[in-house]
Amino acid sequence: MAINRSRIWHLLKEIIFYAIILVAIANFISYLRSPVIEVRPDFTGEMIDGTTSTLAEYAGRPLILHFWATWCPTCKLEAPAIESLSREYQVVTVAAESGSNDEIGAFMKEHGYTFPVLNDPDGSIRRYFKVKAFPTTFILDKNGEIVFTEVGYTSNVGLRVRMKLAE
Repeated sequence: MAINRSRIWHLLKEIIFYAIILVAIANFISYLRSPVIEVRPDFTGEMIDGTTSTLAEYAGRPLILHFWATWCPTCKLEAPAIESLSREYQVVTVAAESGSNDEIGAFMKEHGYTFPVLNDPDGSIRRYFKVKAFPTTFILDKNGEIVFTEVGYTSNVGLRVRMKLAE
């Protein structure tokens, strides 16, 4: 059985073309869904270990501020990337409306995650940041200014590139 290389090459070009279009559309949708914060962001909240944290504590270095939920399937796909990034960069995650500190802690332990988690049981921090979809990730520069916002799944590589640009 002969392989028609011309047909395979044509099919491969079509796949690449449509993949590029899909990525462009996904980025455009993410841009449209991105929350707009008009003031310098800050919060005070309780970490799942019971300590209190403020956003101002992380000033001086770029920060990934990641909003997620234990019940969100896309968040579960992105969590390994957040875990990996938390070993190299400042990361604070906000578990929105995901239960008690103990319930979130059990989720973290079950999946082997160690990144810092701020519990937002009533969604007040989520609302302050105008987060309407999960996951939503903000990248802040060393001055605490938001330089990137991503809504939906973002790859490990994509987040790393954004962090390098924020440095």
